[in-house]
Amino acid sequence: MSLGMMRSFRLERFGAPLCEVVEPVPVPQGTEVLVRVSACGLCHSDLHFVDGHFDLGQGRRLELSHVGPPRVLGHEIVGEVVAAGPQAAGVPVGARRLVYPWIGCGTCRMCRSGLDNYCSRSRSLGVRMDGGFSTHVLVPHPRYLVDFSGIPEHVACTCACSGLTAYSALRKVSLAVSDDSLLLIGAGGVGLACVYLAHLLLRADPVVADIDPAKRAAAQAAGASLAVDPGEEGIARRLLERTEGGFAAVIDFVGTQSTAEFGMSLLRRGGRLVSVGLVGGSVEVALPLLAVRTIMLQGSYVGSLDELKELIDVLRTRGAYPLPITPRPLDEANAALDDLRAGRVVGRTVLVP
Repeated sequence: MSLGMMRSFRLERFGAPLCEVVEPVPVPQGTEVLVRVSACGLCHSDLHFVDGHFDLGQGRRLELSHVGPPRVLGHEIVGEVVAAGPQAAGVPVGARRLVYPWIGCGTCRMCRSGLDNYCSRSRSLGVRMDGGFSTHVLVPHPRYLVDFSGIPEHVACTCACSGLTAYSALRKVSLAVSDDSLLLIGAGGVGLACVYLAHLLLRADPVVADIDPAKRAAAQAAGASLAVDPGEEGIARRLLERTEGGFAAVIDFVGTQSTAEFGMSLLRRGGRLVSVGLVGGSVEVALPLLAVRTIMLQGSYVGSLDELKELIDVLRTRGAYPLPITPRPLDEANAALDDLRAGRVVGRTVLVP
């Protein structure tokens, strides 16, 4: 059985540009579903996979040799079901679906609890398995396909990571936040999604901190009550005065030493910092102050399949957020990655085969 040819942009070795590859379309087996990709968002974590490591600070690195290459990157995927294996059921050929990419082993305690994204034997698309920088992608099971009807596909694809990551982080702080007691650090694609979702879900207009004037402007256009440069002299003192002692919650979408320290310095007593960003670095934490200030430090990694479905329902019923999105042809994958690395992207870039 032949399904024709597919075209992908694949990472052949760390640190090198992606290579165009033309090969036969895979025939789905068992529970697999074949999706013809119509859009795939670009994520900052794609840059880490290109580089082959995460920066852990103090000269330490987490090497990613265990995830490839060769590997087709891309995990924010929407497309059309074009074929299914004999044990795949419930999604007809021709259906348009959003792909949940954070796929686990399916058998461990985390997966049985619906937390594939916490699985230590991950099979995530675009990381451990080939992803969406391609005309086609194989999805291991139809349960990872989500109906996004009513939402523009270029917005829907970003929900698989950008929107989901923001949504899951917001859920971790939702009980603490009111009015403008939420600080978001970083106004990239995930941070901007969080500005919109904070207003939709919490009726809060957060304060946003970003060093880029264009991204601060985008954050204010998205509904931030205030957008500040964290490097501005005296800004921490002014924010403490504005909030009468600090923020109830800070979500750090950058994840560097300077952003984490900035966020922790602005927490009120009993406040919570949720660390999301993966840019890299480390911080020194004075342990007695955790108790004295009763602050909490928590990580948040993408989100669960159920959270993705909840997010889609929210956007379907309350209106899709107007995240700035720039479509680009799949042929421009390398140039799009270069622009992302250089900080020239406001919002999200979506590759279109």
